[in-house]
Amino acid sequence: MADDDYIYDEATGEWRPASEIAADKAAANVVVDAAGNVLADGDSVVLVKDLKVKGAGQTIKQGTVIKSIRLTDNPEEIDCRHDAIKGLVLRTEFVRKR
Repeated sequence: MADDDYIYDEATGEWRPASEIAADKAAANVVVDAAGNVLADGDSVVLVKDLKVKGAGQTIKQGTVIKSIRLTDNPEEIDCRHDAIKGLVLRTEFVRKR
């Protein structure tokens, strides 16, 4: 985007530079774990408590390492894979960055 592009911000009712709005969105979507560490795509995390998985009838134990997470649109959830469970979505309050 060029520096002279402006977008109408409905929240403030003002025309703001597109780069400023993009920076605000990036800052708002910061994903943090239970300890406050910033998470990114591809990080490994460790569970901080035992979790019962709905629909799978299994429990993932505390201390289980989940590798290669993916961030979602919701900053409170991460998408990940576990050996026994595909398509697992975890809340960030139950994980800690490894």
